[in-house]
Amino acid sequence: MFRPDNLKVIIAGGGTGGHVFPAIAIANAIRAKVFGAQILFVGAKGRMEMQKVPAAGYHIIGLNISGLQRRITWKNLLVPFKLIDSMVRSKNIVKRFRPDIVIGVGGYASGPLVWAAAKQGIPTLIQEQNSYAGLTNKLLAKKADKICVAYEGMERFFPKEKLFLTGNPVRNDILQAAGKREIGLNFFNLSKDKKVVLVVGGSLGAFSMNEAVKESLKLIANNDIQLIWQTGKFYYPKAKEAATGMEKSGVSVHAFIDRMDLAYAASDLVVSRAGAIAVSELCALQKPSVLVPSPNVAEDHQTKNAMALVNINAAVLVADKDVKNLLGATILDLIYDEDKIFKLKESIARMSYRDAANNIAGVALSLVKK
Repeated sequence: MFRPDNLKVIIAGGGTGGHVFPAIAIANAIRAKVFGAQILFVGAKGRMEMQKVPAAGYHIIGLNISGLQRRITWKNLLVPFKLIDSMVRSKNIVKRFRPDIVIGVGGYASGPLVWAAAKQGIPTLIQEQNSYAGLTNKLLAKKADKICVAYEGMERFFPKEKLFLTGNPVRNDILQAAGKREIGLNFFNLSKDKKVVLVVGGSLGAFSMNEAVKESLKLIANNDIQLIWQTGKFYYPKAKEAATGMEKSGVSVHAFIDRMDLAYAASDLVVSRAGAIAVSELCALQKPSVLVPSPNVAEDHQTKNAMALVNINAAVLVADKDVKNLLGATILDLIYDEDKIFKLKESIARMSYRDAANNIAGVALSLVKK
């Protein structure tokens, strides 16, 4: 048992929502288990964690660290110097804060912190959100004491004896979407007598997906299918114009959806990118889905996330290059086929981890020596 005044935890990493939101969920789960636990975040300056973490009520220190740019740029010359500076700062942060455990969630900042902690004999845990391990976590695997993963078969990247299959943390409001269908339909002004498709391409939208939906609007509406369409702020004016007069047919266009729990609750089928957060939410809610992986991500990990579901008949994949031609027909092929929908739900249920944050917190606390 821990005294409430003596457990200290560092959570390091970030860069994208796929790293930041699970990190915050893990911190919340640790605090729920150990009241008064001192939790310090370490992230990369200029990245989203520097805003999201304080908004969640936690203190964060920013490292001056970045990765190599894919294009040729003078900024790449600074990367080795930033890495050395971050390693020195990480060593000092660990010495001053004296954590009982350090948790790395992937992203630039997790590398120096986990490395510094391991060098000082402090227990370390890393969490990998994707089905294809990120470079930072692959490099840290030998240093980490335990590794929490969201997919089976991760012994391809990590020592098997260190692995714990926990799933990815999902926000509580999303987990509570079940049973809110009627509320969701009312929120989006939709009929309970028609099928509903939710299309979401991430918070900024996805141009290829948006173009595909625009081309398929009449096909969708003419087949008595309602649509909740999150476009992102850049495409929203174009989408709103394309959907003019279709509101009565159940076409609901949004730049951004704040109540994703209600959007999920109202939908019969989801069309989505295949980032770690999106896939984890679909799995937790056991939602039938058409996944359109982004081609613009490191190591094509979204395709690998999608294939982890497709290979067990838990989702349907449409390649980004084909989405404009195939999306409308794929939606029609699926949404009225109750047998296909049932099989997708049945298969994705095997990937559902509703208590992931709690499980990861438990693994982390099991490493604490005192």
